[in-house]
Amino acid sequence: MEPTTHYRTIWISDVHLGTPQAKADFLLDFLRHHEADRYYLVGDIFDGWALQRSWYWPSTHNDVIQGLLKKAKSTTVTYIPGNHDEVARDFPGLQLGGITIQKKAIHTTADGRRFVVVHGDEFEGVVRHAKWLEFLGGWAYVGVLKMDRWFNRIRRLFNLPYWSLSSYLKHSTQRALQYIEEFEETAALEAAEKEYDGVVCGHIHHPRLRSINGTQYVNTGDWVESCTALVEHLDGRLELLRWIPSGHGAQEAIATEAPFSRDGQQVPAEALNSEG
Repeated sequence: MEPTTHYRTIWISDVHLGTPQAKADFLLDFLRHHEADRYYLVGDIFDGWALQRSWYWPSTHNDVIQGLLKKAKSTTVTYIPGNHDEVARDFPGLQLGGITIQKKAIHTTADGRRFVVVHGDEFEGVVRHAKWLEFLGGWAYVGVLKMDRWFNRIRRLFNLPYWSLSSYLKHSTQRALQYIEEFEETAALEAAEKEYDGVVCGHIHHPRLRSINGTQYVNTGDWVESCTALVEHLDGRLELLRWIPSGHGAQEAIATEAPFSRDGQQVPAEALNSEG
């Protein structure tokens, strides 16, 4: 029996099953080592756009689906479709193997904070630099991800850990960084206007945990480049984890909230974020 860590909640998004770029084996390893009372699948779990162009579905992708269905037998699993798996948005309230489809969800943490959980593509319309999304969904981005696969095959030959070339290139682009900043501020503002304490989303493949004018913005990241998930500890603290199986590297906490005092209040509520 492999050792597992138990959390109150786990959020996963942007797996893009149905594409060669999906790190299905990494995610399977993560699911084997981590348990939770509740799971949220925050969109783009499978990539309907790519599957329409050409069928790609190896056994590991089916194993991810079977693993999630197994989780749903004993825990609550909520599936919030994204733009790449938007066909599922036509079936809100439907249960598939114990997994419930919703357009959005409201999650209350153990310490009483209310987070709206959405995929995130709904924020595009009010972001000035939304043209960047054409790159994220376009052939150029797919080409960079293919380079990433070959790059990491070479690294493995030298026993070097996984490292995302595509993520490095994307985050070295000033226009991309400006778009990400505007996306985060837009998401936090909309959550604040609806009187939520924070927002949890995916979509832009950039894991992040930060406070924006008192509202928590959390992006779960992805399983194409970042290999990250959001977890909630039993006391309500949120943490972003990067999971690379032991043969490729090690687990890394890339962002975590400050600890809580005995009365359940967070002491200084700034997130530590090594992603910048």
